[in-house]
Amino acid sequence: MKKHSVKKTNDTVFYIIITLASVSSVFILFGIILSIFSQGLKLFNSYNFLDFITGLNWYPVYDPPDFGILPIIAGSLLITSLTIIIAVPFSIATAVYISEIAKPHEKEILKPVIEVLASIPSVIYGLFGMAVFAPFIQKLLNLKTGFNAFTASIILGIMIIPIISSISEDAINAVPMNLREASYALGATKWETIFKVVLPAAKSGIITSVILGIGRAIGETMVVLMVAGNSAVIPKTIFDSVRPMTSTLASEMGETPVGSTHYYALFAIAAVLFVITLILNFIIGLIRGSLKTRHNN
Repeated sequence: MKKHSVKKTNDTVFYIIITLASVSSVFILFGIILSIFSQGLKLFNSYNFLDFITGLNWYPVYDPPDFGILPIIAGSLLITSLTIIIAVPFSIATAVYISEIAKPHEKEILKPVIEVLASIPSVIYGLFGMAVFAPFIQKLLNLKTGFNAFTASIILGIMIIPIISSISEDAINAVPMNLREASYALGATKWETIFKVVLPAAKSGIITSVILGIGRAIGETMVVLMVAGNSAVIPKTIFDSVRPMTSTLASEMGETPVGSTHYYALFAIAAVLFVITLILNFIIGLIRGSLKTRHNN
């Protein structure tokens, strides 16, 4: 009876701790959203919203200042798109190889390597890109500068490969073995089983990994600050220098007077970044739900 009472007390304490942690997370999230939007919306007391979103010039120290962020949005979306195009195929291929093809001793080597890549600080990637990779790309492709969207996307792609690959591998490993055995029993080859049975069964987890990868790519600061070129212009090609929203916030927030119009403009950029991330996650969530429904039917 006493043991039952102690167990019940422990369960109650655990339940309270978990509940408090969950509620605290929600309040912290709403606190962050409130602080960003409350400061960012103050910009529009003195600056037109459409001029802010569609303006082509970001000159915050001019008189009068220009706070057009369309080139900054374009830079963020370009780098994020290129990063996903580069990273997703490599990540899924890596996950498939480790889970379905690699021998045990190969897995023992590849898994730690991927985990090490995931643990390297982003500033190290940025330093490598700035000192080694950008000059290499400039010389290889005969460009005016190696600090551009293409270079930043490759470095970012290398950064998010471990995230997408690791989660995708877990999703692939979670596919029941009897599905594979049934496929082989029907005469399918190993590759047919992988592409027509295993990957479709694991697509929910794979899409989740891609969502996390997109979030990491669009929210990354140090790499794009150090490698993307920091030019607030709409890129015409992938080899143009760009300035994403995150690098704008990182490079200007520390030197901006608190309470100035420029200060509120930076918070407005943060609010736009939040909304874009939310929309992208919502769209991918709809796609994920549609694929899941189709698979169940």
